[in-house]
Amino acid sequence: MARKTEPRGIDPERLKQAAREAADLYLEHPNVTSVGIGRKLENGKPTGALCIQFTVGRKIAPQGLVEEGIPPLPRSITVDGVKIPTDVVERRYKPSWQLVPQVVKDERKLRHDPLLPGISVSHPAGTAGTLGCIVYDRQEGRPHILSNWHVLQGEQGRLGDTVVQPGPFDDNRVESNGCGVLVRSHLGLAGDCAIARIEGREIDPKILDLGVRVARLGRPELGDRVVKSGRTTGVTWGIVTRIETTVKLSYGDGVGTKRIGGFEIGPDPDRPAAENEISKGGDSGSVWLGLDGKGNPTDVMLGLHFGGEADGAEASEGDFALACTADAVFKKLEIEPTPPALALAAPAATGGGFDPRFLAGKTVPLPAMSKAQETDAAKAGGSAIIRHTHFSLVLSRSRRLARWVAWNVDGGQIRLLSRSGLKFAVDPLVDAKWQSGDALYAANRLDRGHIARRQDLVWGTPEEAARANRESFYFTNIAPQHEAYNQSGLNGLWGLLENAILEEVEVEQLRVSVLGGPVFRDDDPVYRDTAIPRDFWKIVAYIEAGALKAKAFLLTQEDLLNRIEALGLEPFRLYQLPIAELETRTGLDFGDLKAADDRAAPVRPARGRRGVAESLPRVTLIESLADIEL
Repeated sequence: MARKTEPRGIDPERLKQAAREAADLYLEHPNVTSVGIGRKLENGKPTGALCIQFTVGRKIAPQGLVEEGIPPLPRSITVDGVKIPTDVVERRYKPSWQLVPQVVKDERKLRHDPLLPGISVSHPAGTAGTLGCIVYDRQEGRPHILSNWHVLQGEQGRLGDTVVQPGPFDDNRVESNGCGVLVRSHLGLAGDCAIARIEGREIDPKILDLGVRVARLGRPELGDRVVKSGRTTGVTWGIVTRIETTVKLSYGDGVGTKRIGGFEIGPDPDRPAAENEISKGGDSGSVWLGLDGKGNPTDVMLGLHFGGEADGAEASEGDFALACTADAVFKKLEIEPTPPALALAAPAATGGGFDPRFLAGKTVPLPAMSKAQETDAAKAGGSAIIRHTHFSLVLSRSRRLARWVAWNVDGGQIRLLSRSGLKFAVDPLVDAKWQSGDALYAANRLDRGHIARRQDLVWGTPEEAARANRESFYFTNIAPQHEAYNQSGLNGLWGLLENAILEEVEVEQLRVSVLGGPVFRDDDPVYRDTAIPRDFWKIVAYIEAGALKAKAFLLTQEDLLNRIEALGLEPFRLYQLPIAELETRTGLDFGDLKAADDRAAPVRPARGRRGVAESLPRVTLIESLADIEL
């Protein structure tokens, strides 16, 4: 192995700056294709000596340079008084959208739902590139597709256009293959990059055939070993051969030549690619991941693939690829590899989850949890908060049910959408092992009960309402309820609490925010390895005459769920009670909502019923909507 020699007394950042300055100066030469920091080559092999490396479309002898009037490149560049040698290598590049002939369509070129990285994607007017990874908007927290500008937009595209999966080259039925909307893009020194907001498809963030998801960003260093999973060449391995590289590429007559910053990847001799080509046309948009000490892929993204060597370039050294640096791309597009904490308060009107400030600027806080409850929460992209259209939730790993769900209701924008064709499904944002699925409900008297009502969520634009309609059927929003609950009449009463408030009170903007969930008790009956909650709670918050109001309710299945298979049934009971009492029962902290609860007046009689009301302060038994104290 060649010994690495580093020039002494040079600040690495000054060396990088010198490479960028050389790019600004020498990329004006028509024959120069890129400039970057690399290892000097002798007979096609790296010597270990650091240099500023130029690539040219063709190497020309000194006499030929004179004859063609081309100024020679410097033999060295002085940095902080030290001469850094240069190197000239014949190497040409092209964007990777040019495609090789298709022989057999593999899974990467088929339509996928859920979407996952490593598969075909494109603008409808394009051909096909690669879906690099799932990323999240820094402000809203919504999931997006990350790929290249020339894949998702190109010369003919505009922001707001639909993107399709697979690309038209792989499936020309573009009218039925829409998977998102182009929202941001960039073509310049920060990279060749774009994102599209995902619509109409679920997501699986794990990269095809690598089994890891992007969770962290890193900066490449010379000699780093990397791997990518692309639409055309699949999984290939490489070594970072140049960093701080600026390349000029022609993007067609309409766009012209652009300078793109990034780094270069060469083949890994220990893991050679087929035909020694680590990328081909259609791999654009793939992400390059770093490897761990054992050579396995990590969750650290180093770059976004955007180009490979042009046909006819020297093949003695193997194929070379280009990638934008991950941190520059993420900064430019304002995205994160995992849902950002800031997104927890993103406006619900964007479909980005529960909005605490939904009610005329008043804050309805999410329930605060104990340390043990936080530890018990299943994570989605590193966050305990799982966010869907108009609702957010926390999922208990030990109970495999939501600990709480929070949702916004806009009574002025409700849409009447059918549930026809919708099926209960595993939530794609969280591991299925933490969810109670169909097996719990098969061949018994348990129903799948929505925590956040489907009818509450279907508001907003047609697209937004349809997405909420579909997402409401995720098992993370479902809890087991005895079938007698739906037969008792309390199902309608429980579900109409929000409607009653909207109809009976002068609610500002016809908006309410709701929190709800099961009460987890140590003595809950266990059925099919799942502890079945006896009780459910709900808090409805709204603005009346400029003031925040909040009402709390408890629905109990006491004495019923002990006999899931039995015929004998006890009646359900519904109560209105203080929020402070719910805190005691749930272990949650509802913060300032307690101050919005005015249940200090003497309680009305419990109408002869015995049960929960006898043990609770200021509790009212609810037998009709008229019993609700507003």
